[in-house]
Amino acid sequence: MNRILRIHIVLLLFGFYCNAFNADIPVIHANTTFIEQDSLQIDTSYIKPLRFENLDDKYTGEDYIYERSVESSGWWTRFKQWLSDFFRDLFSIKNKGQALDLTDIAIKIAGVIIFLLVVYFIFKAVMNDEGSWVFGKSSDKNIIPVTDVENNIRTSNFKSLIAFAEKQKDFRLAVRYYYLWLLKSLTESEIIEYDVEKTNSDYHSEITSESIKNEFAYTSYLYNYIWYGEFNVNEAQFSRAKQAFINFLNSIKV
Repeated sequence: MNRILRIHIVLLLFGFYCNAFNADIPVIHANTTFIEQDSLQIDTSYIKPLRFENLDDKYTGEDYIYERSVESSGWWTRFKQWLSDFFRDLFSIKNKGQALDLTDIAIKIAGVIIFLLVVYFIFKAVMNDEGSWVFGKSSDKNIIPVTDVENNIRTSNFKSLIAFAEKQKDFRLAVRYYYLWLLKSLTESEIIEYDVEKTNSDYHSEITSESIKNEFAYTSYLYNYIWYGEFNVNEAQFSRAKQAFINFLNSIKV
C-alpha cells in the first residue's frame, strides 16, 4: 500500500512539473511575423535655429544670375534670336525649336560661304600677275613694281626693264613697260605732258599731228587689250605688239 501511494505521488509531481514547463514555452503560430527591433538613439541636444536676412541684397550681381532674358544676353545670342524670329515670320514656323534649328543651319551655311569667298580672294590675289610680287615669288623679286616706274618715268631704264620681263616670259608686263617708254618719249619730244593721273584719251587729245595720233591710238589699243584685258599673250602675239611699239618709238626719237 505504501508502494502504490508513493507511485501516485511521483506521478502527481511529474504532472505538475510538465504543466509548469509547458506554460513557459510560447506558442508559435504559422502566420506569426517576427519584427527585429533595432536600437534607436535619440539626440536630445538643443538645436539653434539659423536666420538669414537681406539675401536679395547680398546675392546680387552677374555671378548670381542663373536665368537670363534675351535683352541681358550677349550680342551673338540676341542676333540668333532675331534671326530665329525672322525665319519664324518668313516661313510661318510655330515651333520655336524648329526655328532655332533652321537658324543654326543657316549660320553654318553662311560661315562656309564666307570661308570659301576668303579662300577664293586669297587664291586670286596670289595668282594675279600684278600682285605676285607682293607675295615674294623668287622669280619676281627683282621686278620693280609698276607703280614705282610710273612715278619715276623720266629716270627709268626701260630697256633693262623690258629685257628682264621678256626673260621671265612676262609679256604683259613687257607691253606695259613699252607703253610707259612711249609716254616718256612723247613727253621728251614735247608732244604730250606726262601725268600719272591722265588717261589714254587725255594724251590722245593733246597730240596735234594726225599721223602720231593714229599711231598712238593703235598702240594704246594694243596696250589696253593686253594689259587690262589680262589675256595670256604668247610669244608670237607679243612679237607683233613689240614691233608696233618699236616702230612708233623710232619715229618720235628726239
